[in-house]
Amino acid sequence: MIVEYIDPYLPKDPILYSASVLGILVVLGFIGWAATQKVISAWPEDLVGKTDTVLDDYLATREVFEPISYLVPAIIFYNFAYIVPQFTVVIERVSVCVIILCGVLMAQAIINGLGNFYQTTKYAEGLNIKSYLQVVKLIIWSFGIIAIISILVNKNPFLLLSGIGAMTAVLLLIFRDTILSLVASIQINSQGLFKEGDWIEVPQFGADGVVIDIALQGVKIENWDKTVSVIPTHKLIESTFKNWRNMEKSGGRRIKRSIWIDMNSISLCDKKMLQKFKKFGLIKEYIEGKQVEIEEYNQINGFDSSEIINDRGLTNIGTFRAYVEAYLRENNNVNENMMCMVRQMEPSEKGLPIQIYVFAKDTNWVRYEKIQADIFDHLLAAVPEFGLRVFQRNTDLGK
Repeated sequence: MIVEYIDPYLPKDPILYSASVLGILVVLGFIGWAATQKVISAWPEDLVGKTDTVLDDYLATREVFEPISYLVPAIIFYNFAYIVPQFTVVIERVSVCVIILCGVLMAQAIINGLGNFYQTTKYAEGLNIKSYLQVVKLIIWSFGIIAIISILVNKNPFLLLSGIGAMTAVLLLIFRDTILSLVASIQINSQGLFKEGDWIEVPQFGADGVVIDIALQGVKIENWDKTVSVIPTHKLIESTFKNWRNMEKSGGRRIKRSIWIDMNSISLCDKKMLQKFKKFGLIKEYIEGKQVEIEEYNQINGFDSSEIINDRGLTNIGTFRAYVEAYLRENNNVNENMMCMVRQMEPSEKGLPIQIYVFAKDTNWVRYEKIQADIFDHLLAAVPEFGLRVFQRNTDLGK
């Protein structure tokens, strides 16, 4: 009679045994995860509250400590994988992959925290490092993914890297835009082309507004109509754009607009007109000075004053230009330290343009438009006082 010996310590059903052990490990892992979650939900806040530094406010965040709660179950599974012989290798590899992934997530969170802290410093205005931080995160993720793949397929990561080296040309093609955007980001920061908060115009992409974000792949511009334009970073550098930053810093915003005068209304000034112009306070001294100068000139040269055309004299258009210049120089909303010019442009079928070229003191868009409107309201109303007419094309073909 043969008696079969059964070891009481060996499982009668391996599948049931493995499932039971895995269930216990899952319960232990869940307990570890829950306990860690409870600790990290309060501990960072307590830690930050006991220090006077600002940096830890951005590093001791839930985003940084959250991966630790998943790290604990992974460590539990890795250390007890040997008690499940059928799945030991699989459990160990997956556990290590989870540990690497948690490390990558923590590194990414720390980089984000450092980036947020940098934005609060004075250096952020001169150099935007967001693009560089994104490149660092891209490198960390690349090495993390390579390490995870090498562990899952049980291959040396250096062999994978050598294979990637052979695919350099393909990778360059795949990451072409990323590489170009990185180079563009370096140009933007090194040359100070623009930064967050700058008002820029990009006609090629129909963007006109404030830069709200500069990332590796794209620049976000909030247009004045509250829409948002997202332009690839390298495409923005390749195109033509205008940055209004210097205008805002200069304390003056340019007003450049013309009043078109009907050339049929231009004439020499007679005595009656001059007497009228003398009553205009802004140009009274100008008229009197010019009269003395002209009379002396005419007497020296012996001009016949029987006809107005024979003498050197004033014109209503020239007097109007003098009035406009005097008005602008007396205007408190015009920046007296910047160019103030009233010039006569080349005539055309629209008439004779008198261009006003000055700078308003206020660079705020709304207030600037009000200043500009007030100036031209007055000047357009003053044109008829000089015997001039503003040119306006008659669109009624029946007249």
